Amino acid sequence: MKREQMLGVDFCGLHFLNPFLLSSAPPTTTGEMMEKAYKAGWGGAVTKTLGLEKEEVINVSPRLHSLAFDSGGDEPRKLYGLENIELITDRPLGIWLEEIAYLVKNYPEHVTIASIMANASSREDWQLLASRCEKAGAMALELNFSCPHGMPDRGMGAAIGQHPELVERITSWVREAVKIPILVKLTPNITDISLAALAAKKGGANALSAINTVSTLIGINLDTLEPMPSVHGHSAYGGYSGPAVKPIALRCVSEIARATGLPISGIGGITTWKDAAEFILVGATTLQVCTAVMVSGIEIISDLREGLLNYMEDKGFSSIKEMSGKVLPKLKLVSNLDKSYKVISSIDTSVCVKCDLCYIACRDGGYQAITLDEQRVPHTDEEKCSGCSLCVQVCPVWDCVSMKKVEPAAV
Repeated sequence: MKREQMLGVDFCGLHFLNPFLLSSAPPTTTGEMMEKAYKAGWGGAVTKTLGLEKEEVINVSPRLHSLAFDSGGDEPRKLYGLENIELITDRPLGIWLEEIAYLVKNYPEHVTIASIMANASSREDWQLLASRCEKAGAMALELNFSCPHGMPDRGMGAAIGQHPELVERITSWVREAVKIPILVKLTPNITDISLAALAAKKGGANALSAINTVSTLIGINLDTLEPMPSVHGHSAYGGYSGPAVKPIALRCVSEIARATGLPISGIGGITTWKDAAEFILVGATTLQVCTAVMVSGIEIISDLREGLLNYMEDKGFSSIKEMSGKVLPKLKLVSNLDKSYKVISSIDTSVCVKCDLCYIACRDGGYQAITLDEQRVPHTDEEKCSGCSLCVQVCPVWDCVSMKKVEPAAV
């Protein structure tokens, strides 16, 4: 087997050269952008969500706002969360169908998936839209039951995904209309995502995509007293993406993997190969990327592929399938975790920068187990330390503070 073939994956009857796809978002606004991604080495792409011609789509501006880390010094501003209030595609469906046909004909080794959305009450609309995409050559459909903004007021997006009975019903409508694989894209804006996932499975879904964006209000301009992003002084709840949502996405992917057993396309904050590996380990087999491409460009695919390959070789994995879900058996209820396992704080004073952060955090947010000597060097009172690890989380120096295992006392 050639090294690159280790990344190949079979997903609901389709073969991907590698698990990385562009998700349904601004990076797939046109067929031309998807073609560019294929040439760069992405395994596939999901079109920006398509609707029937009767759906009027007019985007506002601006429609993005970010949260970013600012050190206040010379370090560059680093984006960790992005909110958008952008709608589905505003390009004619007929143009899109031509572009899908072109991509499938000219790039058959790359997987072209059509994302679709219609009104929850119209079986006819869902089946017509699905059939037209299948006829154009789409290799699979992704049903957008999950967009949290813009379209739910029309009975679309999260207005469907938050109701398992609608998820099942509409999935079954589409299943009746087409033979190609169906992915259902799930919303995290629900109490128990596994209920929607099971409903999609019952309705005939071949796979699941998770997650779509998290509903948010990203911030307020304190000078103008306007919610952001401000559209002539007003705003709306939007969809939050980027590295900040990865913990939510990992939880959701692991939950639906354990609940359904269906193939999963993991989405939500994938920025590096390490993120990709984490999603695979909790049950995903393909991976969709959006915000990282918007920030850094489609060329990140080279680092994603090479980094994941190196990791697989280091760990002895010969395929994505072998790696997928390896961590799931290690997820338990808190009440079932090993209560006899104990660790305490250990401080390497040789690399301490005397910032006092571990001391302050433990004093005011922990168990008062860290003290400072006359030179402001921190020390751990092992009798007081409960092993919470707050000191590790706040320390700015890698490997200065760690947690060491405490052996049980001899009986």
